Amino acid sequence: MRHPHTRTTVRRRVAGALTAGLLCAAGLATPALAAPAPPAAPAAPADGLALTPPMGFNNWNSTHCRAEFDENMVKGIADLFVQKGLKDAGYQYVNLDDCWALPSRDADGKLVPDPARFPNGIKAVADYVHAKGLKLGIYTSAGTKTCDVAGFPGGLGHEASDARQFADWGVDYLKYDNCNNQGVDAKQRYRTMRDALRATGRPIVLSICEWGENKPWEWAADVGQLWRTTGDISDNWGSMLSILKQNLPLAPYAGPGHWNDPDMLEVGNGGMTDTEYRSHFSLWSVMAAPLLIGTDLRKASQATFDILDNKDVIAVDQDPLGRQGSVVSSAGGRWVIAKEMKDGSRAVALFNETGTAQRIATGANAVGLPDAPAYTLRDLWQHRTYNTAGTIAATVPAHGTVLLRVSADPDWAEHPPAVELGLDGSPLLEAATPVTLTGTATDLGRTPARRVSVTLTGPAGWTVRPVSATSVPALPTGRTLRTGWRVTAPAGTPAGAYGLTLRTRYLAPSGTPVTGTLPLTASVVVPPPSGTSYLGDLPWLSATSGWGPVERDTSNGESEAGDGRPLTIGGAVYAKGLGVHALSDLAFYTGKVCEKVTADVGVDDEKGAKGTVAFEIWADGTKVAATGVLTNAMPAQPLTADVTGAQVVRLVVTDGGDGLDSDHADWADARLSC
Repeated sequence: MRHPHTRTTVRRRVAGALTAGLLCAAGLATPALAAPAPPAAPAAPADGLALTPPMGFNNWNSTHCRAEFDENMVKGIADLFVQKGLKDAGYQYVNLDDCWALPSRDADGKLVPDPARFPNGIKAVADYVHAKGLKLGIYTSAGTKTCDVAGFPGGLGHEASDARQFADWGVDYLKYDNCNNQGVDAKQRYRTMRDALRATGRPIVLSICEWGENKPWEWAADVGQLWRTTGDISDNWGSMLSILKQNLPLAPYAGPGHWNDPDMLEVGNGGMTDTEYRSHFSLWSVMAAPLLIGTDLRKASQATFDILDNKDVIAVDQDPLGRQGSVVSSAGGRWVIAKEMKDGSRAVALFNETGTAQRIATGANAVGLPDAPAYTLRDLWQHRTYNTAGTIAATVPAHGTVLLRVSADPDWAEHPPAVELGLDGSPLLEAATPVTLTGTATDLGRTPARRVSVTLTGPAGWTVRPVSATSVPALPTGRTLRTGWRVTAPAGTPAGAYGLTLRTRYLAPSGTPVTGTLPLTASVVVPPPSGTSYLGDLPWLSATSGWGPVERDTSNGESEAGDGRPLTIGGAVYAKGLGVHALSDLAFYTGKVCEKVTADVGVDDEKGAKGTVAFEIWADGTKVAATGVLTNAMPAQPLTADVTGAQVVRLVVTDGGDGLDSDHADWADARLSC
């Protein structure tokens, strides 16, 4: 279903968002369900189109229909593909999205490029792009009009004419959307355009963009080269995560010339952190997804280029075997996704959905590798290679991904042993109150690590001192150096997140020195006040919402902070509370001194009859209260939870199982008793 946003930058069916929780908890991550067994995957197409997932650029995520989308932009992107080495990395297509044409066809029924945006026409742009060894893509919709509110001409009923124009212009790729389709059968609409493109005699990749509504993975392998599996992505963590979870179960349907498309990349657009963008890029690559850059490269930072140009990661996406990665495990938001590679190795993504660092572990056999004395393991972001006896593990930062390539390599002994760094204990501390954390360094390799030492450092002014040994002469396979650290934040340290860094240094059997670093986050927290307080008046540790920010004392308005209305459930108006949009997760520090959370919960009235949600309260890793599915037709429901002894309390809202459309959820009169 479409998400009824009023923002002009949101179009088509908008993908839902899913939040990550602060702490690892059972049920936090919804494991990707196994897809129904598909027919045998079709063979690679004889036309040779898209034998690996298409790579390139599309302007929509960065410009939408704004005036900056024009000929100069398209040429500038093509120039940067060459200048920045992106062409050499595999990026090939420079694609135009909606708004390139005039709103009306000419007297002969032909499409007319907007002369303000493309004064020299589309063929001139295609010629420019082709001269650089690149290819040009274009956009229209399998309907009477395209998706932008201006309503540019769609291809329905004009397939042969439009395909001929595209071919004459030198177009190499067509993104074919789904708006204004007049209810005509999707298979018929997309097959008609397929036939029209083939009739031109020009090889043109057909990107089917019908948002997964008609399960194109079941019928489109002989229609287009890729098909969207979800609604549009947005530049936020929740949207990316939701799309990931929808696309993962479809792995059996992907292969050379027929790819699942979870939508374009948001890397560099500013709505996520670099850690989250690295996860986005890693996960799209391990899913063998098309890699279409969605940021304006003319304004991109070096950090953005470093992500987009990671050739080790791109090689995972572009592996000619064409397998999409499959879920090995996903308990508690700790995901292991493995992708079979043509050379027999496995790409393994250790992905942390949660809001705190987590240890994620698997084994060589679990990801599909054969028994071997040891394995070679390459970290594709650190660009370092190690040996492992079979354990594949790392402490992964919040919302982060460690992407590895593991192989049963007879030359494994040429590489140093992998030493895994970790931290035990809660990284939550009150100013001037010391806490003890335990750092760990574990030899995962088949060979011993020698002269192993560790250090832990914190912000200036913090006291960080060891309370046990910080070195050991040797670590055999599977052994761990455990070091206690007494950590104190100075009195007066403001609440917030602060960086700690755990480092190790050791020698490989060859005598080569090896170093490792694990960035960590410690949070300075404020003890909750005694008595009963409104949760909306207290600071939170973390807060995520499917659309828009969490709002204090108003509903969620889906966009900017402060755009909500008075909290209203079943006609009753509440002055205090929290307004969120599913999927949502709020975490509060309760310091083991609180007893009870109470709230009146329900779907806010502002979306009319729409919206279904369910509410949960978690005490540390345990769900202690929950509603069933609530609808807009239901009055507020009282919800009470015993949180005695919990260090952290989380308020979670799920989508009720039917998607995220209009899921505005209110924690009205939410109170904490301590």
